[in-house]
Amino acid sequence: MALFTLTPLFTHQNPNPNPQIRAKNPKFRSIRASVRANSGDSPPDSTRLVTFLGKGGSGKTTAAVLAAKYYAKEGLRTCLVIHSQDPTAEQLIGCKIGASPRMYSDNFSAVRLETSKMLLEPLERVKKVDARLNLTQGILEGVVGEELGVLPGMDSILSALALEKLVSFLPSERYSTKREFDIVVYDGISTEDTLRLIGATERAKWYLKYIRSMAEKTDIGRVTSPSLLKLAYESARSNYGSSDGKTSTDIWSDIEQILEKASVSFGDSSKIGCYLVIDPSRPVSLISALRYWGCAIQAGTQICGAFGFASQSSMAKEEVAEKISPLDYALVPYFTADSSMDWDAILNSLSLDAKQMFRSANNPNQASVKFDSTKKSVTLFMPGFDKSEVKLYQYRGGSELLVEAGDQRRIIRLPAGMQGKVGGAKFIDRNLVVTLR
Repeated sequence: MALFTLTPLFTHQNPNPNPQIRAKNPKFRSIRASVRANSGDSPPDSTRLVTFLGKGGSGKTTAAVLAAKYYAKEGLRTCLVIHSQDPTAEQLIGCKIGASPRMYSDNFSAVRLETSKMLLEPLERVKKVDARLNLTQGILEGVVGEELGVLPGMDSILSALALEKLVSFLPSERYSTKREFDIVVYDGISTEDTLRLIGATERAKWYLKYIRSMAEKTDIGRVTSPSLLKLAYESARSNYGSSDGKTSTDIWSDIEQILEKASVSFGDSSKIGCYLVIDPSRPVSLISALRYWGCAIQAGTQICGAFGFASQSSMAKEEVAEKISPLDYALVPYFTADSSMDWDAILNSLSLDAKQMFRSANNPNQASVKFDSTKKSVTLFMPGFDKSEVKLYQYRGGSELLVEAGDQRRIIRLPAGMQGKVGGAKFIDRNLVVTLR
């Protein structure tokens, strides 16, 4: 049982067992049709988030600008969101990017997220709610937001809030108003930071469960949590009125539902498109892309395809495509930032494969989890990892399987007819096959 560090399975015990998209081009019907089919209680169309993952220097920012320019040319209202001080995007589009969305050409807008500025709006929301609830008795009103610096972790939290305003992952009254963008292309601080953001809502559900338990079952929790809960809830949902009339139980349930809906959205390829970016001239870039593919699955999303920047020294397309199969792979033109860049020529030179990947909003062919009730086994697709990097745990009898890999933890809930203890596990190709007893 030393394989995949399975020993913890038997040693760790649980101590407490809208308006339509305006694109006239019929090539985008696949996106619209997919959104309608997967929207649930959302309107027919919704803003789609597109982001790129890859090793630093592989062309992540360049791919983001290229995608944004392509969507805009095809008639989709597009916003490029940059969250770093790297000037690469500005060099590529030929102008400065400000801290609020601005249109630079037909259907193409851009914004640079600055955490120090984004910090001010949530603080003002909290102040307004506190003034009504009188929780801090006026102390909070004296806090000067411009004096506050950015602490580690704030970047991810505030970028998530900014993206929610642009994309609206959560079905709400805001869907009754006109959406500003059809596509939001996000270029985060780093691939690791983007993966944390993608997995944040699912992980937050785990923390919420324990926080709620402490709030409802401890003396200090029952005394302090109702006021703090209302402050946080009304500050986060300031556009939807107050929480008057709602009990703490109602608010906890609302928060759980919000996180659940957001978590589902990140796994829906009609609402979020994650693509790998590979520099074929650097073998380590391909190795990193495979690892990020596995990390994205662990974070709770799927990879829709991979792009490589073609150059004379690049590996053959077939060689890369074979190594990342079954992902779709397309080459895009290799170019560098230049003030005289001809974007029309660059976009016209895109291959049909590249254009099809940008257009597609279909679910990936490779399922991340497969259940076989006959063999009583679970197959986990885990590209980029080997057996020494995967750990399995069970804390709740045999109802769940916790998978740890890539500095991410993922809970797999087992179907009723397959619940049981892990009997063994083996790695076959890129799949971890877990047998249950």
